[in-house]
Amino acid sequence: MLKIIPVAEAAEPYRAPDLVFDGVAADLVLNSLLHANNPGDLQSEQALATQVLICLMTDRRVEASELRDGDTNRGWIGDSFDTMDGETPLGSRLWLLRRSALTDGIEALAESYVREALQPLLDQQAVVRADVTVTADRIANRLDVTVSLYGRDGAQVFNNRYELLWRQSNGVDG
Repeated sequence: MLKIIPVAEAAEPYRAPDLVFDGVAADLVLNSLLHANNPGDLQSEQALATQVLICLMTDRRVEASELRDGDTNRGWIGDSFDTMDGETPLGSRLWLLRRSALTDGIEALAESYVREALQPLLDQQAVVRADVTVTADRIANRLDVTVSLYGRDGAQVFNNRYELLWRQSNGVDG
C-alpha cells in the first residue's frame, strides 16, 4: 500500500485541507448546520490545499499498457470515455508506484506523476507555476515530495511537503 501523508514543518499549526482522510478513503468536509455563512455547505477554508490533495491522492485511470500483470485499473471510469477537448483526467498515477522498489530513477518518475497531477491547477489558472521536488529516503523507505505553487503576482501561495510511504512488509500492510 502506498500512503501520501502531508508533513507540516512550519512553526504555525498545520491547517488540514477540507477533507477527512482515514488512510484509505477521503471525503469532503461539510460545515455544520449552525455555520454563520454556509450552513450545511462544503467547507472551503483551505481550498488550494484541498485541491492539491485531491490531485495527488485521487488515482488516475491509466492505459492498459501501464498496468502490471494482475493489476486492476483504478480511477474514475468516466475518464476513459467522456473527457472533453482540453480536459485532462483527474488524479495521479502515483498509485502505480505501490509495487515499485525505491530504485535509482524513481524520483524522476514520481516527479513526472506529481507534475501531471497538478497540471489541471495550471490549466484552470488557479496557479501560474508549480515547483516539484522529489527525493528518496531509502532508509525510511519513502519518497519526500515538496510542492510549491505560485500565484499570478509571482508570490508563493502554497508550499507543503508530502511523504510517499511504502508501508508493507511480507505482503501484510501494517
